[in-house]
Amino acid sequence: MPIDLKPNLPATLFAFRGYDLTNLGRTPELLAHPAYGRIVADVLSRCSDVASDETGLKIDLVERVRRGEETSLDSFADAVALIMGAEIAQVQLLREFFGIEYHQAKLATGYSLGEISAGVCGGLFKLEDAMRVPVSLAGVCAELGRDVSMGILFSLGPALDLDVVNHLCIEINCRQQGVMGISSYLSPNTVLLLGQRNTVETFREEMKTRFPKQVHLRKNEHHWPPLHTPILWQACVPNRAAVTMHELPGGFGIPRPPILSMVTGKTSYNQYNAREILHRWVDHPQRVWDVVCESLQAGVEQIIHLGPAPNLLPATYKRLSENVQGQVNTRSAGGFGLRFVSGMARRRWLTALLPSRTALLRAPYVEHVILEDWLLEQKPE
Repeated sequence: MPIDLKPNLPATLFAFRGYDLTNLGRTPELLAHPAYGRIVADVLSRCSDVASDETGLKIDLVERVRRGEETSLDSFADAVALIMGAEIAQVQLLREFFGIEYHQAKLATGYSLGEISAGVCGGLFKLEDAMRVPVSLAGVCAELGRDVSMGILFSLGPALDLDVVNHLCIEINCRQQGVMGISSYLSPNTVLLLGQRNTVETFREEMKTRFPKQVHLRKNEHHWPPLHTPILWQACVPNRAAVTMHELPGGFGIPRPPILSMVTGKTSYNQYNAREILHRWVDHPQRVWDVVCESLQAGVEQIIHLGPAPNLLPATYKRLSENVQGQVNTRSAGGFGLRFVSGMARRRWLTALLPSRTALLRAPYVEHVILEDWLLEQKPE
């Protein structure tokens, strides 16, 4: 039986997802749902109109979703509009059918594009206005992404030395063979790198003399829009976004609930600085780990993951939960046998953090809800 979301609402974090290789999720089922379909279709139609206006192309998200047609780098503008539309529609469904008011939650956050959706739901901007910025720049971001690859850099023991990571990235950039940089800080032992041409492979070769042998890099073979990296400087994307935001209506007042920004890792929005934060959002790495720590420190007990098939944030919290459980079990094991030693070695970064970050021990007890699954399990009138 699905859990009741209402009782824990004052201790709930709403978490919005960003762009991924697949962006439909279960939106086709929500669109075809006899009760939900009207609201989902309305929001997707509004998003289609904005995307069509900004790109000069005919974009029909309702038909795309009905056909079950996934997005790609070639249809990045469609993906932006689809993700935001799905997230906003899910929030409306909660209110319309279950009386769950988003504004009564404790906190919100959003990975990448999700932070803009959080700003819309939090009352900073209207959907149509906020969408225009990422959709208008989607084409140039996709074009830059045609030779951009992702590398997941991770350590199986100590925390990563971020100074060394950044130092090597800058060295590679200076060779004029492409630009790379950190796109996301997932944890003290994991970062996402995005790099043009062969820069990720170059990093993998040269890291062997810079890091301990427990540090590895796994390359994702797909191409990615280089959001949150200095690669966007090449097309002046941050400045173009800032110019567009000068005339963007709204952006005043503190969002409700407060937004844990992935730009700063804190609740940094005030009465007027939304444009400044979103300008930095364009090319600054996402501070996922800081947001995770802040959410646990704030006493969050329930996290509702919004959007189509949310992946990165649920996976990040799950890994932390498993690491904490493993660490606690290792510490409580009798004696100092092989299991104890191997467990401590694998999680040296966590061993170093726990004395000062005791809130991390709460990770295994936080309830996670994938909202599209929860909605489809209900039987609304």
